[in-house]
Amino acid sequence: MRKAKTERSTAETSVSIEVSLDGGSVDVSTGIPFFDHMLDQLGRHGGIGLKINCAGDLAIDAHHTVEDVGITLGEAFQEALGDKTGVRRFASMRVPLDEALVEVVLDLSGRPFLHYEVDFPGEKILGDPPFDPQLMEEFWRAFATTAKATLHISLVRGKNTHHIVEASFKAVARCLYDAIKIEGTTLPSTKGTL
Repeated sequence: MRKAKTERSTAETSVSIEVSLDGGSVDVSTGIPFFDHMLDQLGRHGGIGLKINCAGDLAIDAHHTVEDVGITLGEAFQEALGDKTGVRRFASMRVPLDEALVEVVLDLSGRPFLHYEVDFPGEKILGDPPFDPQLMEEFWRAFATTAKATLHISLVRGKNTHHIVEASFKAVARCLYDAIKIEGTTLPSTKGTL
């Protein structure tokens, strides 16, 4: 089984994450209900078992929690993937949510890169606490960097901030589902390493 458990502890957050790339239950608690909902989408639509627990300095804002979860989650993915022998490696997906349409392209390349082309209408997502959608770029950058993945996320169209963010998570989830799938016995790289 391709599993990993990672932890990160700083003066701002304490994060513990377990990942099972071949499936399992999803249980998320970060203290940010909307973010929990998005991470739940990532696990369920990606066919990935996820246990995420984070206690962060939410009295200041959500930035540290969101970014540190991204860092720790990427580390767990990288560890669970191992040497990536047999994985499909590449994936792309367009996912709609009502009026929103998001395109994601993913390569488990071993080379961290994020292209993030998502402009939000400007409003925060209501909740307690409200969620600032600008944090999504920080989350995906942290994830792509520590997962050592090339990740492109582009908004095709959309007006509702919640729909745009959720379509992004679902699109990344489905790309991960495809890219981590084992379909061979060799490493999908001419360099001999990923």
